[in-house]
Amino acid sequence: MFGISFSELLLVGLVALLVLGPERLPGAARTAGLWIGRLKRSFNSIKMEVEREIGADEIRRQLHNEHILQMEEEAKRILNPMTPPAQPPVTTAVVQPPAGLEARPVETAAAPATPSEPPQPPRAP
Repeated sequence: MFGISFSELLLVGLVALLVLGPERLPGAARTAGLWIGRLKRSFNSIKMEVEREIGADEIRRQLHNEHILQMEEEAKRILNPMTPPAQPPVTTAVVQPPAGLEARPVETAAAPATPSEPPQPPRAP
């Protein structure tokens, strides 16, 4: 943090000894240590509180954005009910062959839930 060397600390200690005297120097050092500890603790608590608030704001923003996206998807689904359904998923099944033959995977398509086009009546010739 600061570039304080041992010689600078020794100089500050010598000046404090000359100014305060040997009787009051230990009490002054103890008091200074207590104040420095309090300042560090309060600084760390403020820092943690700010980090927690920033994190809470970020989570709140993400939840809000997800809610907006869900509302947009629901609005699209309501406003566009005539869109064709999605393609049915393709499944793979293993068919058991008669004895002596090799088993192979077979791709099958699931039947659509609703037909995409209504059946046409037969034409008269």
